Amino acid sequence: MEEIQSRSSMEEMKRRVEEKHLLISRIRNEIKKELVGQQKLVDSLLTGLFSRGHVLIEGVPGLAKTSAVKALAATVQGDFKRIQFTPDLLPADLIGTEIYRPKTGDFVTKKGPLFNNIILADEINRAPSKVQSALLEAMQEGQVTIGSTTYQLPQPFLVLATQNPIEQEGTYPLPEAQVDRFMVKTIIDYPDKAQELEILDRSGSTGQETIEPVMGPDDFQSIADLIADIYIDDKLKEYIVDLVTATRDPARFGMELSAYIEFGASPRATIFLARASRVTALLQGRPYVTPQDIKMTAPDVLRHRIIPTFEAEAEEISTDEIINNLFDSVEVP
Repeated sequence: MEEIQSRSSMEEMKRRVEEKHLLISRIRNEIKKELVGQQKLVDSLLTGLFSRGHVLIEGVPGLAKTSAVKALAATVQGDFKRIQFTPDLLPADLIGTEIYRPKTGDFVTKKGPLFNNIILADEINRAPSKVQSALLEAMQEGQVTIGSTTYQLPQPFLVLATQNPIEQEGTYPLPEAQVDRFMVKTIIDYPDKAQELEILDRSGSTGQETIEPVMGPDDFQSIADLIADIYIDDKLKEYIVDLVTATRDPARFGMELSAYIEFGASPRATIFLARASRVTALLQGRPYVTPQDIKMTAPDVLRHRIIPTFEAEAEEISTDEIINNLFDSVEVP
């Protein structure tokens, strides 16, 4: 009897995954109307969207970072707001402020652009630390404080931030506490020749297809429930913990990386890596997580949580190289 129930449960899980995978395919098709290539970027954005985790996108200008976020937002039946971060931006420009009305002698609250479902924080590292602090509460707690009153932000609430890695003049490094709030950090590169030819052809086209909304509020909750049910074996959970632990104590796993790592990843990385791996499995149309899902996801989850030493920077050893060493040294179950 238990075997029959188990088989029935597995069939039901497969059906749910197939249903949502069709929805994901529709989202991808809509995004392709605006975006050429950049599959890794799209997967990172979908990972953040489905797991309700914030995404940091790094890439040189002209790689369609902003276009990708806007295209994703257009597939969602929710409110979208683009905020251009600048050095003169104030916290009130994000969260809102209280305005005094002389006629009535009271204050009225004017809510800021953070009161939307999807926020594009364009060139986030161009805003000063006081603005970053205002954004921190919103990202972590899903709420903002205006005056003495705390307001809950609409759900889902997602920050998709971009930053330029090559132009540092007039920028402010993101505080480590805020960087850690981003579930993933994805680095995008130039398109290949075929993709760039397609971009060129599209640039000469006069017609532009309209992106149609695909997801509604009910889809968010059903996908969240499905992700929580995606199976991850206990041995794979141990593998995730070992990968994160290796960033703090590489010698324990036979790696000579202690001189290159100032600080390793926090337990938040463990939680996010497991959650993102489940989403990766869903994106592949599977109801269970494989080691390859974890390996595909780990660089985006770990790269901004490993703090390299000055020695690593002097020897030009990147966090991605450190992560590749983790894969080579931590045993796969």
